[in-house]
Amino acid sequence: MKTLTIKFIAACAGTTLATAIFSSAFATETIKATVNGMVCAFCAQGIEKRLSGMPATKAVLVDLKKKIVVVEAKDGQTLDGKAISHEIKEAGYDVTKLETVAQTVAEIKAQMKVKGK
Repeated sequence: MKTLTIKFIAACAGTTLATAIFSSAFATETIKATVNGMVCAFCAQGIEKRLSGMPATKAVLVDLKKKIVVVEAKDGQTLDGKAISHEIKEAGYDVTKLETVAQTVAEIKAQMKVKGK
């Protein structure tokens, strides 16, 4: 019985470790910026177009009501927060906060839909 229990615990620990390594290796990098000055769909389109053109960008979300811009990296890529901030500023807007979040653009959109109901 003890041998079986030890083998089971070892197997669980190995599975947990493998899952942690796999998850961190394929973790999505997403940068969320709080932006002032966006007031219309044209503003959102301009920012989205600029950021979508960056080589490491997989997806972009612009929410005018919450004043946020979210940029998700392509798999295996990293985002440059300074470059993202620069692009937003070049488009004519102020970045007041920049942070890395552990969610994809799709997850953030889904969360916003649930909160909006």
